[in-house]
Amino acid sequence: MHFCHILKTATITFIGATTENPSFELNSALLSRARVYLLKSLSTEDIEQVLTQAMEDKTRGYGGQDIVLPDETRRAIAELVNGDARRALNTLEMMADMAEVDDSGKRVLKPELLTEIAGERSARFDNKGDRFYDLISALHKSVRGSAPDAALYWYARIITAGGDPLYVARRCLAIASEDVGNADPRAMQVAIAAWDCFTRVGPAEGERAIAQAIVYLACAPKSNAVYTAFKAALADARERPDYDVPVHLRNAPTKLMKEMGYGQEYRYAHDEANAYAAGEVYFPPEIAQTRYYFPTNRGLEGKIGEKLAWLAEQDQNSPIKRYR
Repeated sequence: MHFCHILKTATITFIGATTENPSFELNSALLSRARVYLLKSLSTEDIEQVLTQAMEDKTRGYGGQDIVLPDETRRAIAELVNGDARRALNTLEMMADMAEVDDSGKRVLKPELLTEIAGERSARFDNKGDRFYDLISALHKSVRGSAPDAALYWYARIITAGGDPLYVARRCLAIASEDVGNADPRAMQVAIAAWDCFTRVGPAEGERAIAQAIVYLACAPKSNAVYTAFKAALADARERPDYDVPVHLRNAPTKLMKEMGYGQEYRYAHDEANAYAAGEVYFPPEIAQTRYYFPTNRGLEGKIGEKLAWLAEQDQNSPIKRYR
């Protein structure tokens, strides 16, 4: 019997728990037949409360013992464990075992002891789950939103948690094309240079080069005009008929093709005034008036828009018209 049918008919009750996002790990058929409950991590304040209870509990904790947990240390433990109460209690237990008795006869759990036991903070991170993609999304949206400081913060979060800097470098290339575009074509060069620098010099200096690219991209003028234009062109190529290539644009490598008119009436732009064949059309006649690219007025794209407007004016005024 099909497993999904068993669930649907309530033949069995299936219960699962995971630290991963089930939308990544379960197929849609199974997920649609399940109820998903999201259990969020404990807050820093929640962890502090757990530690306080452990210090006060005389049966299962340290209540009544000569052990002191200063507020500063309790807060530091709570911030260290990233919402993991079990880890907080284990850390408290290790500190209590290792703490030395001071002159007052008490064992004070000082922050220095926590540093000695725990070392550097270990961030919660996974390379394929939703937390990873949340961090990448936050970085991308910060760059798109022209917020260099926030972008650097999310980048630092990614690499200190063990994320691959080269993944970020690849994302920078995507941002340069998708979100900066022709408003600043140098953005692509900067992103490629950062990637190249990382592969040449390694993480220490390479991570800094990627940070430089992130700041540049965040501060660059923004345009998604090329991105949206390409999407529209792809949609037409997939959904519209396969229109024939106009005869004047066809290649004519053989005598027969030339006799068939291939390439005839093609206007070589370099032989025209201003190297522009005014009035010429490079689309099939069925979609001759189609337009995809609408440049913004930001950065270099403002100049591009001015040129395209001037070329359109030349077309309008030209006595030569294709597809009359």
